[in-house]
Amino acid sequence: MIEDRKPRLIESLRGFLDSALEIARTRLELLAVEAQEEKVRLTGLILNGVLCALFLGFGMVFLAVFLTVLFWEGYRLLALGLATVFFIGAGLYTANNAARELRQGRLFGATLAELARDREALRRKE
Repeated sequence: MIEDRKPRLIESLRGFLDSALEIARTRLELLAVEAQEEKVRLTGLILNGVLCALFLGFGMVFLAVFLTVLFWEGYRLLALGLATVFFIGAGLYTANNAARELRQGRLFGATLAELARDREALRRKE
C-alpha cells in the first residue's frame, strides 16, 4: 500500500515543480519585455529631453538678447535682471518636476504586481 502512494507522490511533486517552473518562466519573460519597453521609453525620454532643453535654451538666450537690445537705452539692466530671475526660476521649477517624476517611477511594476498576485493565490490555497 505504501508502494502505491510513492509513485503518486512523485508524480504530484513533478507536476508541482513543472507548474512552478512554468510560472517562473512566464514571469521572467514578462520581466524581459518590461525591461525592453523601459529601455525604449527612457531612450526616447532622454533624447526628447535633451533636444527640448537645447532648443528652449537657444530660444531663451535669443529672447534675452532681443529684450536687452530692445531696452538698451534706458532699461537694459532691468531687462537682464528680469531675464536672469526668469531663467533661474524656470530652471528650479523644471528640476523640481524632474525630481518628482524620478521619485514616482516604478520599474517593473507589472512584474511585481503579477508576483504579488501569485503570492496571494498561494496563500489562499493554504
